[in-house]
Amino acid sequence: MPATGSYTHVQSAPLQKNNSIAEPISFFCSQITNRRLDSETLLILESLMVCKDVKPLLELRSNLKEFMRSQSISILCEIKENKNTDLKLLILEFFVRAFALIGDMQSCLALKYEAFLLRKIKSSSGQFLQVSRMEWLNFAEQLIENGFCSTAIQACENAMLCLQMDEDASAVTDHSSGNERIRRLKDLAVKFAGSSSVQAQATKYLKRKTVEKSKICSSFGNEVQYMASISFRDGIKKRNIRKLYESQCWKEKAEPKLE
Repeated sequence: MPATGSYTHVQSAPLQKNNSIAEPISFFCSQITNRRLDSETLLILESLMVCKDVKPLLELRSNLKEFMRSQSISILCEIKENKNTDLKLLILEFFVRAFALIGDMQSCLALKYEAFLLRKIKSSSGQFLQVSRMEWLNFAEQLIENGFCSTAIQACENAMLCLQMDEDASAVTDHSSGNERIRRLKDLAVKFAGSSSVQAQATKYLKRKTVEKSKICSSFGNEVQYMASISFRDGIKKRNIRKLYESQCWKEKAEPKLE
């Protein structure tokens, strides 16, 4: 059943003038309010995020962020008492992907953490629900990148629990190297958590890691996947900042100078 509440505030005045943008926005919002949380709706959102005009795009992102945060809270409250774990995970995954497209990494990571915790709680009913050590570690790196170091520490601790529960005798070597990686990542999160410049240090660390990974990605396929994930998240942010800067420079050049 559609939730109450209007989504007309998402269509700001500058955007309403362009029907090619306003109509997809209206359709996307109606999909959300009608609870059509599927891949088709995500494709609509993705198409909205390729707007070439920087200022309207930034405004659209801001409005969609507000709208989606409100809708996610309403929908998650609606399914709170629902015992269908698969349904809850599908909805959480939808919003994780949607917030990633919008560029709201705080909401994206918060809901991803909720999904991991739900899987952890329900894993006794099915091994396929268990969160792997690599999932926790990759998540910890995403958290550090975005400055959520306290949660990154918890993610590292969960990764360590996964490692300790690994009873596969053939994984003794992996156990040693895995333990070292978890320890280093946790130490890094602790260091950044106590720093006054968390974001700056995290960015520096991730740039160094990206260079290191680029040198060995041909030998490790999973490292390629990690870098692609980093590029996806950072690319959206950097592209918008660059386009905004170029737009401002062009405007300054185009303005007539008074003699």
